[in-house]
Amino acid sequence: MVILAYLWVFALVPLMVEEEDEEIKWHAKLGLVLLGAEIALWLVMQLGVFVTGGLGCLLAPFIFMAYVAFVVVRLACIVKGLRGGRLKLPLLSRLVDRF
Repeated sequence: MVILAYLWVFALVPLMVEEEDEEIKWHAKLGLVLLGAEIALWLVMQLGVFVTGGLGCLLAPFIFMAYVAFVVVRLACIVKGLRGGRLKLPLLSRLVDRF
């Protein structure tokens, strides 16, 4: 279930199925927060491409690096979760702890 928790929209599955397991719920919530952060970043970058017009191709390497960074963070969270731990991300983990 930890793996599903970090696969974008599939994070809803462990959140609904594992109602008693607090550890799985925490990972699912972090997966959803990561999804929200990724969507927000995508919107900001798309707006940047739209605003810059023809210079949007200059943003392409940054967009690619951002997506690679999200994949690396998701993989690190999966590995840490499978080992029984939690990967504490500075701002995002505090959001998860509130809910």
